[in-house]
Amino acid sequence: MLNKVTENPVVSREEWLEARRTLLQKEKEATRLRDRLNAERMALPWVKVDKDYTFQTPTGPKSLADLFDGRSQLMVYHFMFGPEWEAGCTGCSFQADHFDGMLPHLNNHDVTLVAVARAPLAKLEAYKQRMGWKFPWVSSFGSDFNFDYHVSFTQEDLAKDKVVYNFSEVAPSDANDELPGLSAFYKNDKGEVFHTYSSYARGAEETLGTMMILDHAPKGRNEDATMDFVKRHDEYEESPQASSCCH
Repeated sequence: MLNKVTENPVVSREEWLEARRTLLQKEKEATRLRDRLNAERMALPWVKVDKDYTFQTPTGPKSLADLFDGRSQLMVYHFMFGPEWEAGCTGCSFQADHFDGMLPHLNNHDVTLVAVARAPLAKLEAYKQRMGWKFPWVSSFGSDFNFDYHVSFTQEDLAKDKVVYNFSEVAPSDANDELPGLSAFYKNDKGEVFHTYSSYARGAEETLGTMMILDHAPKGRNEDATMDFVKRHDEYEESPQASSCCH
């Protein structure tokens, strides 16, 4: 969604209120539609995960069931960071900047959030330290996990006519060796794990609090292409400080 600055009309407060109330009705419709979508999402059938996956973590190898960390629900953010990459994806890093503040609330609500990437654990740990993040991040290096959930592609995959991403066949030119996504899992009292949901491309956009605030700002996202303004948070130039009358 692109938002560019336009020449908005300047009107009286009464005219503004009339226009705002009209928009409010559409906003309420969108909220009710989101509630219906959420209900349908929770009503989706589940798939039992029978395949064994091993993840490298700071405390040693763990299974998918182990990643729940004592909770019944697991959200996996598929972070774009390939084995040969020197740094994590800029857009995924932007997304990950929002995770740490969520963790205590999610954990208290029986949900564990974990980022998964194919880069070796040492690379993930070094980048995590650079970014100052605290959320759990594990490596699926050597595992089929990323490939089975259609967020990683081999060079052989990309040499084919089509690859599967976001539940559709897409041209390899529209893909990459790593792509983003968000997947949900449930573990029952027997320890059985079920895949309940996955979302790709812009599907997890509502978790981006920064974007949600920008959507309400006067200039909106003010972008020429999706997220073209985003950098890693340690790569932004220092913003000019407002001058103070005291100095």
